[in-house]
Order: sequence, then structure tokens, then C-alpha cells
Amino acid sequence: MDDKKQYSIMKNRKNKSAVEHTAEFIFTACGLIAVLAVASITMYMIINGTPAFFKVGVKEILFSSVWEPANKTMPQYGILYIILTSIIGTALAILIGVPIGILTAVFIAEVAPKKLAKIVKPAIELLAGIPSVIYGLLGLMILNPLMYKLELAIFQGSDTHTFTGGANLISAVLVLAVMILPTVINISEASLNAVPKQLKSSSLALGASHIQTIFKVLIPAAKSGIISAIVLGVGRAIGEAMAITLVSGSSVNLPLPFNSVRFLTTAIVSEMGYAFGLHRQVLFTIGLVLFVFIMIINVILSRILKKGGQGDE
Repeated sequence: MDDKKQYSIMKNRKNKSAVEHTAEFIFTACGLIAVLAVASITMYMIINGTPAFFKVGVKEILFSSVWEPANKTMPQYGILYIILTSIIGTALAILIGVPIGILTAVFIAEVAPKKLAKIVKPAIELLAGIPSVIYGLLGLMILNPLMYKLELAIFQGSDTHTFTGGANLISAVLVLAVMILPTVINISEASLNAVPKQLKSSSLALGASHIQTIFKVLIPAAKSGIISAIVLGVGRAIGEAMAITLVSGSSVNLPLPFNSVRFLTTAIVSEMGYAFGLHRQVLFTIGLVLFVFIMIINVILSRILKKGGQGDE
């Protein structure tokens, strides 16, 4: 019996070792594939995005505000206004969407009755599954007419303002703010639920109110998860194209509230179908600028996240 048990134990160890080695190989292969995918995308964007810089010039592309690629005599490829629109539009959408998303997550996790939370949470998860073009259509049919009425009320009788029918920067920002809500809410709510219950109990036992406990204890404890939610929200806001194309007007203008504007993503979507030659190369350059823009934001937010984690320790 002892020999049989010993043989069985050795066999189980060998099987376990084989499974572990197989799993390690699979995980390593998946990690390498992910790294290769990122490296391949980076190389592809650099190879296809840099030629226009040498033909047109870095200064002409990045710091000129005139976008006239169809001009036969002197085509111009300035994307300064497009870059500013993406920066300002994304920043405003984050300023609107993130506080609403975090407070909604707090409501679901800590304030709402369980029955109400069970209704609200699936509704928010459903928002995450709605295609972006649907958000754009809703903005086109509901938000743009409201913006047009506001535009008429403010600029009626003005000879200098060009009416856009409600397709402007404000409409784009509001649609982006709504679109990032599901991401921010779901991840922030999961982070709040992951906070140990002892922290909340200890805070209440020391005499803090429920609201004080939420803002002084729970949210700081869930800071890393909330920052991750913001990172993903920023990524979605920057990378959105279809919905913004429908509500922004897609014209290259200074990013003022009631101007028809064009984002980096919508610039590519709007003209890639018919662009050729140098015009097409410049669109790839816009994609490279967008890629670098997203990478810089991710690096900055990741460093903020690491500093926050070190501060907690």
C-alpha cells in the first residue's frame, strides 16, 4: 500500500508539473503576442505616418491651421486646429463625465437601496453595449436641434457667426461625456466594492458620518481603481470617431463652443475614403499624432497611478 501511495503521489506531481509547464508556456506565448502586436502597430504607424513630415514639413503640418488638401494650386495640410479640438474636447468631456461617473458609482455602491441598485447597475451596463453610432444618431436627432435653438437665441442678428445647425463643439463634448460614463461608473463601482469593509466600519465607529466616510476613506482607498477607470475613459473619448462625426459638423475651425469642429479621429474617417497620394499620407500622419497623443496620456496617467499606489503604502 505504501508503494502504491508513493507511486500515486509521484504521478500526481508529474501531472501537476506538466500542467504548470504548459500553462507557463501558454501565458508566455500570449504575453509575447501582446508585445509583438503593440510593436507591430507602433512600427506600422511610424513607417506610414512619417513620410508626410519629410514632404510637407513638421512645422507646416503641426503648427499651421489651414487644412485645404483639395486645393490644386497650393494644397495645405495644417492640423493645428484639429489637434487643439481633440485636446480641448477630450478634456471637457472628462471634466463633465468623470465627476458624474464617480458620484454615480458612489450612489450605486454606498447610497442606493439594494433593489434600486439592482435596476440602475444593469441599465448602466446596457449603456456600455450600445454601439457608438447610436449615440451619434441620438445626438443628431435630439441634441443638435437643441443646440441650434440655443445658437439662434445667442447669435440672432449676428453677421459674423456662421450657423452650424447645432453641430458644434458643445454637442461633441456632451456626447463624449455620456459615452465614457459606463466605463467610469462600472470600474469605479467595482473598486469601491473591493475596499475592505473594516475601513468603513472603523470610520463610522470613530464618529464619522456616512458622507465623510465615503469621501475621506472609501474613495481614497479605491483611488487606484478610479484612476484606471479614468484612463480607460480617456482612451474611449480620444478614440471615438463615428458618434463625433455625426454631431460635431466635421469642419476644421478653431475649437470654440458653437463652431463646427473636427477631431483627429473624424479627420481620418471623413477623408480616408477618397484620399490618395500625399493627402492620404498626411491622414496617416494624423493617425500617428493620435497614436502618440494616446501613448503620452497613458504614460502620464500610469505614473500618477503608481505615485498614488506608493503614497498609499
